[in-house]
Amino acid sequence: MLHYLPEWSPKVSKLLLIFGSFALIGCATITNDAMIPVTFSFSNGENGTCNLRNKRWAQQVSIPSSVMVRRSDDGLQYDCTTGSGKKSFGQISSETDATKFGASILFIDLGITDAITDKHRTYQSNIVLPVAK
Repeated sequence: MLHYLPEWSPKVSKLLLIFGSFALIGCATITNDAMIPVTFSFSNGENGTCNLRNKRWAQQVSIPSSVMVRRSDDGLQYDCTTGSGKKSFGQISSETDATKFGASILFIDLGITDAITDKHRTYQSNIVLPVAK
């Protein structure tokens, strides 16, 4: 049997390995899940409920709890009521995962897919919702 394999120089092999590795680890769409865990609690320690939403997801949740939240480029809006009837509402800003963004620019895809899926965005992992005393 005669097998033909191209003879690549070691430099070409190393470059292909490096670019192939970065192509797989640089894109947030490949490496990040669409949902991220976020823990919520009230500043006064009470229990209650919240309506959470962003442009890609909405859910009513009990507080305190840990919730899987859909990544989005807009803020996570909350409208909450404690067990004693106190209200809390506002918005939590989403943040960009800078390492994924940098890799996207460096390797020329410019984060187009990440911008469409919002998988390069994140929210704080532990959020204390303010409640008036």
